[in-house]
Amino acid sequence: MVKTTCEIAKIKTACGICKKILVELGCMVEAGIATYDIEEKGEELIRKNGVVSAFRNYNGYPAGLCVSVNEEVVHGIPSKGKMLKEGDIVSIDIGVVYRGYCGDCADTFPVGKIQEIHKKLIEAARGSFYAGISAALPDLKVGDIGAAIENFVKSNNFSVVKEFAGHGIGKNLHEYPEVPNFGRSGTGEVLKEGMVLAIEPMINQHKAAVRILDDGWTVVTKDGGYAAHYENCVLIMKRGPEILTV
Repeated sequence: MVKTTCEIAKIKTACGICKKILVELGCMVEAGIATYDIEEKGEELIRKNGVVSAFRNYNGYPAGLCVSVNEEVVHGIPSKGKMLKEGDIVSIDIGVVYRGYCGDCADTFPVGKIQEIHKKLIEAARGSFYAGISAALPDLKVGDIGAAIENFVKSNNFSVVKEFAGHGIGKNLHEYPEVPNFGRSGTGEVLKEGMVLAIEPMINQHKAAVRILDDGWTVVTKDGGYAAHYENCVLIMKRGPEILTV
């Protein structure tokens, strides 16, 4: 779980490229484009930056990005028939591999003018991440991160998805330990300096319950409420967590 200085340098480079691509993709989000247009641009940028997608063919996943709209929580498969419209919100999740090491990040973007409640949902997803990393310190535990995220989300009157979680990251996209977005302080794996974690709150507008569509991948809210997703990779340091996806 603890990475060497050389490994951290490679992960940091992968994360920097990942975030750069995500920001550029966020800028193209607008009404009238298909989620597949984001996929195509993402693949172009991945090639341009000399990396490869960490998602394509991962456990059979059929695309290079995850693009999830409105009630889709995570793992939305880009489609030529899925058009964005004014008032939608769309999460874009991207993972890349650089010299054998992975970077992973996600954010949720508005499509034009959106409802105030959905603005608050997006802000709460981002805010809960920062609440979580306030507990991402050596000798604390994974449960401290999850508890901080859950408490923040609940204080904003939203709910936390419990079936999916953050994770360690390095040579593999998903490594130990799992980092749930809920839990009890003082429980779980002990955090150590040199660990790299992908911390990714997934929160719902209404109830927490989710289901998976027949495509075997797309996770949606059971009640049709909107969802937001925010993710960064974080290096555990004595002086405090360092966000690598910047």
